[in-house]
Amino acid sequence: MSDSQIVVLTALDVEYEAVRQKLDAPRLHRHPQGTRFEVGRLAGGRCRIALGLVGKGNQSAAVLAERAIAEFSPVALIFVGVAGALHSHVALGDVVVATHIYAFHGGTSEDDGFKSRPRVWEVSHGADQIARHVARDRSWAGDLRAHRRAPGVHFGPIAAGEVVLNSTVSAHARWIRRNYNDALAIEMEGAGVAQAAHLNRSLPVVVVRGISDRADGTKETTDRKRWQARAVANAAAFTVSLAENLVAEERNRDRFDETGRMGNSQMDGLVRNVAKDNARVVVQAGHVHGGIRVSGEQDPPADPTQAIAGLAARLQQARAAGHLDEDTYQAAQAELANARETLHTTTPPDTGAVTLALKKVRGLVGDVATLAAEVASVIALVQGLS
Repeated sequence: MSDSQIVVLTALDVEYEAVRQKLDAPRLHRHPQGTRFEVGRLAGGRCRIALGLVGKGNQSAAVLAERAIAEFSPVALIFVGVAGALHSHVALGDVVVATHIYAFHGGTSEDDGFKSRPRVWEVSHGADQIARHVARDRSWAGDLRAHRRAPGVHFGPIAAGEVVLNSTVSAHARWIRRNYNDALAIEMEGAGVAQAAHLNRSLPVVVVRGISDRADGTKETTDRKRWQARAVANAAAFTVSLAENLVAEERNRDRFDETGRMGNSQMDGLVRNVAKDNARVVVQAGHVHGGIRVSGEQDPPADPTQAIAGLAARLQQARAAGHLDEDTYQAAQAELANARETLHTTTPPDTGAVTLALKKVRGLVGDVATLAAEVASVIALVQGLS
């Protein structure tokens, strides 16, 4: 079981509910500014999801995506919902995974007409590769295939603006075709989410859309036929499988980082340089494969409560030495207090909540390498309780 989290955001209640149904016993998580998220594991405990509702439009999507990223420190963000198809080969109920997001409303108005100045965000290579693997595997569709045609999965650009397109002949429709004719679908939130993720150290973000209409004037008809619910059910099913695979990839990467080598490495031995008393050793090595770890002689405590108490003491030392400012120190100590309280008041211990608090501490003290490394070791200790 992994305690890495994926943030999943939606714009509509029907989209939110489709994802929420995939969670076991989701619990309410209140943000200090009033935003409410629900956090829970997927069936079988395979992945933790922090679920949020952002409403319609790129602006609110960007603000609340930023809030969710800061609150949960996820390994990736997925936006899931419905969209209108822009090409006839994309069928109702199919799933579109964005390879690019066009923010198509940017431009300049001149005497000879409106000139497009779009912004574009591209999905990260790793997330794109994982999404394509999920699509090829086909197991994500599950029971959906038993009731109707198996949904298709398409990879391509998506156009994100601030208006609902429901025509093929309007000036707006013609402008979209002229400037963004490779876009497979059109929607209203993807650009905001992509921008927020880009500004957070290029956090992997994937936009997954179920096709509920054709953006051709028939939206009311398709809505009456409940294509919204069917399309978002397909998108939610794909999202769940994608989230599991993203977390599995993160877990494998963490294992590689911890061992400094892959399982088929030819490096069989381990060289240790130990400095005692007043001696100091930097690194003595021939060829270095993987990572280098520099540490003291003492092993970290085996009890998480004791380890967190040790972290609190180290924070005090860092503040006294001038390595941490007062605000950072107080914020980190508050998160450690939350972690200790959770360990004492939950049975079995809610390792997910404790890990989340410790990850926040790691982010706060990231500029002090020794502290960040010690927090990482305590996170590993807590996750070992699962």
